[in-house]
Amino acid sequence: MTTIGNRGDMTAYSESYVREDIFMQQARAYGVECGASDPSPAVGGLLQFAASQAEAKSVVEIGTGSGVSGLWLFQGMPRDGVLTSIDTERELSSAAREIFEDAGIPAQRFRLITGTINDVVGKLADGNYDLVVIRVSADLMDLIHQAHRLLRSGGTLVIDHALSGGKVADPTQRDFESISRRDGIRAIKEDSRWRSTLLPLGAGVLLATKS
Repeated sequence: MTTIGNRGDMTAYSESYVREDIFMQQARAYGVECGASDPSPAVGGLLQFAASQAEAKSVVEIGTGSGVSGLWLFQGMPRDGVLTSIDTERELSSAAREIFEDAGIPAQRFRLITGTINDVVGKLADGNYDLVVIRVSADLMDLIHQAHRLLRSGGTLVIDHALSGGKVADPTQRDFESISRRDGIRAIKEDSRWRSTLLPLGAGVLLATKS
């Protein structure tokens, strides 16, 4: 077993590796004001990388936030890629639409849908998406099953905030969010239909590929 000594603040170094543009900064500032659950800069860079690697022309995002993650995804998607982003809060959907427009993203490249998440996701087409991003904890198990249905073979699932900033790794934490995310991680790990890994970036990220 190899032991890696802690020689510096790897989290701060990783988070400062990428630079957010002015539109990401504006969206993030708004998200802080309204309590949106946006990805950290390092996780945003990972989303861009995942979208680029998958050449993702069709992406579903569950939990729009203030639009930070969408901007990162657009940077990795092909120019004809389309983002479908779903949120329960109309205010957040409106904020994301405004920042996308300000950033010069053509309107035909995104669908922002406000509604009950399970109802909206349930209407999306089977096997039609290259990348699914989940950022909410409510009904996470159901959403994982839905993500498998939505993804094409070889498609990628990203669960942001997967470790709730460390709470999931602490077995004494028995709040709803910690239990939901803990159960979701375990379900993917034990399901042979997924190939997965867990990363301590931001508040934790789970990456899984549909077999």
